[in-house]
Amino acid sequence: MLGKKTSKDVVTFMDKALIIIIALRIMSGSIELTAAALMFKFNDLEKAFYINTLLALVGPVVLIVTTALALLGLAEKISLTRIICLFCGISLILFSLKSA
Repeated sequence: MLGKKTSKDVVTFMDKALIIIIALRIMSGSIELTAAALMFKFNDLEKAFYINTLLALVGPVVLIVTTALALLGLAEKISLTRIICLFCGISLILFSLKSA
């Protein structure tokens, strides 16, 4: 049965996607805490600004990856209209970050 997905395959992918999303969020939070500790250690506004700028790259990447994984896992349950609305919302968030 090549090409046919059984409900067990979908549940397994959803479980894997959920574990990856959780791991990415833990990693992202750890990066944020490490950055805060470095800012505290350096005690310098210029270095804190530089570290914060680097963090601005991490957030959107994690947002895009986790959302994509969730949508792949839920693709059979979410209508195409909702998926398009989600991508439009994410695009607006990223656009607002870039233009700020």
